[in-house]
Parts: sequence; structure tokens; C-alpha cells
Amino acid sequence: MSNSSSITQFLLLAFADTRELQLLHFWLFLGIYLAALLGNGLIITTIACDHHLHTPMYFFLLNLSLLDLGSISTTLPKSMANSLWDTRTISYLGCVTQVFLFIFFFTAEYSLLTVMSYDRYVAICKPLHYGTLLGSRACVHMAAAAWGAGFLYALLHTANTFSLPLCQGNAVDQFFCEIPQILKLSCSDAALREVGFLVFSVFLSFGCFVFIVVSYVQIFRSVLRIPSEQGRHKAFSTCLPHLAVVSLFISTGMFAYLKPPSVSSPSLDIVLSFLYSVVPPALNPLIYSLRNQQLKDAVWKLISGWFSEAMNCSSSSA
Repeated sequence: MSNSSSITQFLLLAFADTRELQLLHFWLFLGIYLAALLGNGLIITTIACDHHLHTPMYFFLLNLSLLDLGSISTTLPKSMANSLWDTRTISYLGCVTQVFLFIFFFTAEYSLLTVMSYDRYVAICKPLHYGTLLGSRACVHMAAAAWGAGFLYALLHTANTFSLPLCQGNAVDQFFCEIPQILKLSCSDAALREVGFLVFSVFLSFGCFVFIVVSYVQIFRSVLRIPSEQGRHKAFSTCLPHLAVVSLFISTGMFAYLKPPSVSSPSLDIVLSFLYSVVPPALNPLIYSLRNQQLKDAVWKLISGWFSEAMNCSSSSA
């Protein structure tokens, strides 16, 4: 038996025992990570550089890409390093930091997606009041509230989790430090406090979920009343990417945390954690770029400008 004061490191779950499979895991995660960096980096740079995209919707999308970058950078690099160097360890402080940052980015992103559903609701259902309700100051305040909520929630959640005595060793059955797996190492009586906090969190999350659903019910009712097909297409093109991202984020995250213990297994836990922690940050840029013609055109314009500038530089140096 051990307690939290004697633990100096945790052991993360290894994806494979053979060296070949470990390297395969490294290259697979590296490809996903680079794709997420490229996609989200392009969206951030495009929105920051193109003044036509300086609107509330793209301001929130820029914040979403920043959160996606932070979220995936919290989990994948350490897992890749462990596979590359054939180790499973993560320091106690590193595990605490990983839990804090992941909960921070995860909560802030969920809060921001709720704000973005309000942005789409006002844009489509109350277009005449859009400039008043979503001015630049209001957008900054809402984005700051999402980031602040994530910080406070992560601080409380992390402090509460690691204040529990750890009595079941230091092996974490996951490729990153995840709160449900940390709770499995805690004494059963003491862990009830954190479980209660998780239940409270579920109710808050459900409130945001209801708000998003109600917003989109109103949005679709308004869109279907638009007389022109072009107008309906434009409205759907700005709403469907957000709805797809919300659906992917909520469905995988809620099932991972709310699944009954009877269906839990190490392989299922890994798959679910991969789906809600890795897949959304990597796919979000693709989802928004495929459906949003204005963003797609701005990205291609930015890439073409870089390419032309590089060609001019090479020709002038020659």
C-alpha cells in the first residue's frame, strides 16, 4: 500500500510491449499532432490576418482553435515521448499539471461552444440586434468568462482530486493522467467526495447542453422560414460545422465519464479517451474549413500569398 505523500511518479498505460508497435504508436500520434497543429494554426493565422474575418463568429473560432491546440498539446507529447524512449513514467507534478491543463482546456472549450451557440442564435434569430448583443466588448467578456470558468473549475477539480489519499499504487490505466483513473487509486471512502463533485459537474454540463439544444431548435425553426434557398444554405453552412463539433465533443466526453462500470474495460477506456481528447482537436479545423466557404477562401488566399512571396524571394535571390 502507498499514499499520496510517498508517490513521486505515476506509471501511464503503455500502448504496446514490442518496440515496433511502440514506434508505430509514436508515428501515428505524431501525424495526428502535426495535423492538429497545422489545421488549428492555419485557422488562427488566417483569422488574425484577414480583417474580413474580424467578426464575433470568427473571434470565437480563433479562441476554439487556441483551446484545441492547448488540449492536444497536454496529452499527446508525453505519450509520444514515452513510446519513443520506451518508458511509462510521468512525475507526480507532471501528472498534476496534466490533469489541471486538460480539465482547464476541456471545460473552457465546452463553455466556449455554449457561447458560440448563442452567437449563432442571435445571428439567425435576432439579426437586427446582433451588433448590439454581440459587440466587441461583449465578445471579449464572453470569451474571458469561458477561459476563466475553465481555470477555476480545473483549479478546484485538480486540488480536490490530489488531496485524496492514494492507496492503490501508482499505475494509471490510461495514456495520460485522467481524473477517473486517478480516483481508482484513491481510498474508496475518501473518493466519494470527488465523485460527488463529478456529479455536480454533470448537472452543470447538462445545463449547458440544454442551452445548446434549445438554441439550435430556435435556429432551425428560423432557418426553415427563410424563403430563399440560398439564404437557408448560408445559414446552415455557418451552423452545421458548430453543431457537428458540439455533437462530437459532447457525445464522446459524456459517454467516457458517464458509462456504467459494467461496460468498462482498459481497451474501451483508451478508445473513449482517444475519441474525446484527441479526435475533436484534430478534426475541428477540417469540419469548419469544409463547410465554411468564407473561411476556406481566406485560408487559400493566405497560403497563395505565402507561396507567391516565397517564389518572389527565391527569384530575387537567384
